[in-house]
Amino acid sequence: MHPSGVSTAPSSPAPVRIWVLPMLCALLAIGTHAQASEPVAYDIDPVHTRVLLAVDHAGFSKALGTVSGTNGRLRFDEDDWSSASVDARIPIARLDFGDAAWNKATLARNLLDAERHPDAHFVSTRIEPLGEGRARVHGMLTLHGVSREVVLEAVLNAAKRHPLPPFRRTVGFSATALLSRSAFGVDAWPSVIGDAVELRIELEATRSRDQTDDDATPAPAPQPEAPAASPQTPAPAPTDTHASNHMSTRPHTQDPIA
Repeated sequence: MHPSGVSTAPSSPAPVRIWVLPMLCALLAIGTHAQASEPVAYDIDPVHTRVLLAVDHAGFSKALGTVSGTNGRLRFDEDDWSSASVDARIPIARLDFGDAAWNKATLARNLLDAERHPDAHFVSTRIEPLGEGRARVHGMLTLHGVSREVVLEAVLNAAKRHPLPPFRRTVGFSATALLSRSAFGVDAWPSVIGDAVELRIELEATRSRDQTDDDATPAPAPQPEAPAASPQTPAPAPTDTHASNHMSTRPHTQDPIA
């Protein structure tokens, strides 16, 4: 009761409610965005991933070798490259220069020593987005038992539903790097084999099976048994297979590496 005898109403809490409501909405929006930006796990496709290396051969040419069968996992969010990561194992023992003698010499103990170190291992430490589907991937490469920092210049080629069964979401990247073989303790034959090794990586990865894939298509329902086939049976539908790489070889007995 006011001293004058006129009653006064208590202050209305409406302004407080008006202020709290927008803040709650903002917090919910932030939480929803953080959940939506969770990087997606992808399994590296060992068939469609290839590592190519080029190294100087006595000043005459660049010897080219390839490694297939890389496996591992990457996590990737197209809207936030900085949250991405990659962990990959490269089977060095499968390095192929197109000639059995060169391969044997390259994998021998005085060079890559593939018997004791059959794999190389790359683990990213941070991703530096560069814009326009490009990024710099910093990480540790363990090769020949030695770990050194390596930087990959990566480009996103595509992120979409694969056009062939099982129609899972797939990402594809190209990457390049330059490293010193002597930094990893591979320093034999310096007069014949260059020290600088150029790397080119073509990588595909498919959304992991342990995650829900909105792009995947469920298996079709069983169909009624078809009538007997006619004499001319149509060819089966194409599938995503990997053709063998048939390379011509020639004897080579002198150089340790091509």
